[in-house]
Amino acid sequence: MMEKNGCMDCPCPIAVSVVIPVYNVEKYLDETIQSVLDQELQDFEIILVNDGSSDSSAEICRKYASLDARIYFFDQKNSGVSVARNNGLIHASGEYIYFLDSDDTIDPAFLSVSLAIAKQQNFDLVILGEPYCSRAPRLTAVPTCGLLIKRTLLDTYPDIRFPAGIQPCEDGLFSHRLFLVTDKIGFNPGAVYFYRQHENQNHTQINRQTDRLLKQIPMWLELLKEFYKEHDFFASKALKLALFIEHEPFEFRYLKMAFSDLEKEELFKLLQIFMQEYVSPHLTKEDKEILTVPFSYFVEARDHRDFDKFYATYCKRRSQKLKQSLFWVRFIPIAGLRRKVRQRIRHKYLDV
Repeated sequence: MMEKNGCMDCPCPIAVSVVIPVYNVEKYLDETIQSVLDQELQDFEIILVNDGSSDSSAEICRKYASLDARIYFFDQKNSGVSVARNNGLIHASGEYIYFLDSDDTIDPAFLSVSLAIAKQQNFDLVILGEPYCSRAPRLTAVPTCGLLIKRTLLDTYPDIRFPAGIQPCEDGLFSHRLFLVTDKIGFNPGAVYFYRQHENQNHTQINRQTDRLLKQIPMWLELLKEFYKEHDFFASKALKLALFIEHEPFEFRYLKMAFSDLEKEELFKLLQIFMQEYVSPHLTKEDKEILTVPFSYFVEARDHRDFDKFYATYCKRRSQKLKQSLFWVRFIPIAGLRRKVRQRIRHKYLDV
């Protein structure tokens, strides 16, 4: 079912299509949509895709679509966020695409500054927000909130879409593949995104279900394997793949989630075999030096217990170094400089 107001076939190109997948967010949806309407850049369209909500979300979407000709409403049976985003993309006509989560908001300058940066050097992608920009050049994936995408890039690679049936990491797999096919990437560290945390978020619920997530990770690896194979990227993009495995299933999942011992053993074997079979043979000596110490040890460890013992010692030593470094910072007489040095030290020692 589709409801729209205005003409989607207007000959004048729209600057940005903001695609918002919607599922049971009646408490937050007004604020999310209003944050787009309040943008300094007014040359946009909003594509609302209701993913079979059981609350009043669909009615809220209809209300806004009836009030503003730039807002379009589409309804689908509950199929997941990936299908909703992909369906929204089908109907989007903007020169650039931005995917906004339906319970978050963006700063008024978010789109205008990001678009200006994109157009300055005809970037295919613009990384949004200091947390993601600061990860360059190790950046290998970002959530949808951190990426402005040129529509022509998506048209050129129709096989790069959000993978249906995968969550979490559907946005990481989507953005990682985009990073593989273009080097025309800009940065807007000043973009301010307001991320709302609440108990009903899908990824919050899923991350608590370690058994369910463990069943998803082989799907991630299979998707990556097929994409790298299809585009002949294993040799030329091996470091990017290594950084993705290091960041997503290793840092975010193995290190940070409460897996049981048996689950950790299974995940350890899964990632180590994938790295040794598809990635490590293509890494140069210089590539390997870019990987973190824990991940490098992980790839070569005897088993998960061997790694866990090493990692416990590693974290203890880093904690000691952090305390020692912060102790000496207190003697810096200039407050502003002291804060900057303290931030750099924490960033250095609190990262893996």
